[in-house]
Amino acid sequence: MAARSPRPDSIAYTATKHAVTGLTKSLALEGRRHQVACGQIDIGNAATEMTGRMAAGIVQADGRTAAEPTMDVRDVARTVVHMASLPLEANIPFLTVMATAMPLLGRG
Repeated sequence: MAARSPRPDSIAYTATKHAVTGLTKSLALEGRRHQVACGQIDIGNAATEMTGRMAAGIVQADGRTAAEPTMDVRDVARTVVHMASLPLEANIPFLTVMATAMPLLGRG
C-alpha cells in the first residue's frame, strides 16, 4: 500500500491513501449498526493506460529507474466482484492485489 511503501515524489498521493484508510476504518466501525460493510482494495500495477510507463521504467526508492511488472486488470475486477459478493456477515476490510514480481511487497 502506498501509505506504507510510498514511491519517491508522491507525498500528495501518499497522504490521500492515509485518508482513504482512515475513512475505511471509520466506516467499517460506524457502518455496522446500519448493516453497512466496506473494504479497501490497494491495487499494485494493474495493466492500464495509467501504468503504461511502468514498462519503460519508473523511479525506485533508491533513485534508480527500473521497469516494473504489471498484472492483468481482469484480476482486479475479479477481486472486486469477490468482495462485493460476500454476505454482510463477512467482510474483507483491507486487501492488496498486485503483480507478483513487484519490487516492493505491498505497494498498491
